[in-house]
Amino acid sequence: MEIRFKNRKLEKQYRDVKVAEKAYGKQVARRYIQRVTIIKQARSFDELYKISVLKLHPLKGEREGEYAIALTGFYRLIIRNVGERFDIVRIEEVSKHYGD
Repeated sequence: MEIRFKNRKLEKQYRDVKVAEKAYGKQVARRYIQRVTIIKQARSFDELYKISVLKLHPLKGEREGEYAIALTGFYRLIIRNVGERFDIVRIEEVSKHYGD
């Protein structure tokens, strides 16, 4: 699958673990890079649903058309399906009721 990043900052964080760690801490940085790598290796959007560790789910409301992938209890990776491609939108902190 082709990966597109919403901005250069997200792309740099994927390509440079030190930059990602500075932005998110070690655990989130590691999972961010892992998750993007999993997305790159997937052949289809449906295949991502089958990978239970991702906990892929559609978002609602203002974020309709976007999907979330679990990183940690407080962080998630937001992606958008662009035809047969994915556009990584952003990682954001989620409220406590989303996780631990």
